[in-house]
Amino acid sequence: MATDHLPILIVGDVPGDLERLLEPLEPYPPDRWRTIFLGDLVDYGMFGVGALRFARDRPNSDTILGNHEVALLWALRDPSRIGWWISVGGQRHDLDELAKDHALEDWLTQRPALIKLEDGTLVQHCGHDGYKQWLPEINTTVTRLIKDEREDDLWDVLSAKNVFANQPLRLQQWLQATNSRRVVFGHTPHGRPNPESYHDGTAINFDGAFSRNHKNHKRSPVAASIAPLQPLS
Repeated sequence: MATDHLPILIVGDVPGDLERLLEPLEPYPPDRWRTIFLGDLVDYGMFGVGALRFARDRPNSDTILGNHEVALLWALRDPSRIGWWISVGGQRHDLDELAKDHALEDWLTQRPALIKLEDGTLVQHCGHDGYKQWLPEINTTVTRLIKDEREDDLWDVLSAKNVFANQPLRLQQWLQATNSRRVVFGHTPHGRPNPESYHDGTAINFDGAFSRNHKNHKRSPVAASIAPLQPLS
């Protein structure tokens, strides 16, 4: 990729809090950094669709599919799911806005579940190995599941809690299965002032409960969710 020479900036879950996202990104101009958003840009906060557009339009950026993006797409396709989606943080104006923006919807349905970096780092939404059922073509399978209206399967995997923190053997098996050296993820808030590292840095959690509208926020510092990723030697 043309961005392989750039240092990596990881942005953990920022559900709907676009206003808070802008200032901490100022020290990382997009022409000098490759930015990877770990998904869950929507729900809870008021500017979910705005956050999606920002991530899409930011140069040299990638966005991983999160469980809340899956929930939004599910509610958009199936109105019977709207009440459930609202119960997990969905904002009705985001649904209405996405329904009018077909280009954004198409972009969202094509988001990968995983990104493999040059140094062997695997980037995914949640700290879980449930993705393994879709090996070896995980991203292709995820895109097909959205097309086939199987959002329930995606939700189950992408909403799984972090198991890598307390199950090092399971982590190592996942790294071996994907031929990776470490895994970076978000989704499960960690409550630390900086991204939380496990097992000698072979797993790193960037979900610092960033959104001020999230029930777990509790004045979380931005550095808990947004930070450069040190390359592996």
